Amino acid sequence: MSPETPAAASLAPAAVVTLADLVTYAEGSIVSRTLVKSTAGTITLFAFDAGQNLSEHTAPFDALVQVLDGEGEFTVGGTPHRVGAGQAILMPAHVPHAVGAPQPFKMLLTMLRAQ
Repeated sequence: MSPETPAAASLAPAAVVTLADLVTYAEGSIVSRTLVKSTAGTITLFAFDAGQNLSEHTAPFDALVQVLDGEGEFTVGGTPHRVGAGQAILMPAHVPHAVGAPQPFKMLLTMLRAQ
């Protein structure tokens, strides 16, 4: 087994940051910023403008979403969930899911690669 590849990051080590301030809304768009990328997974910030969405898809890894600002709509396995600032939802690997923005919202996505 080879050693894990060091994480590529766009954050300075040991810096205190306000996550929601690291990505900005753009009219009619979804903006993303990868904070950490390694063999263990990725951590990505997203800012969705109202009306934007990611259509239903599956991922090979579990995905933990933490909403930082506003409220998003997450459909997981056919069941819709409203998730607001300060709340989180786990989207299991291989389960169809979609993301919608009834209003502008920001989220932190942590993808956990299986070992």
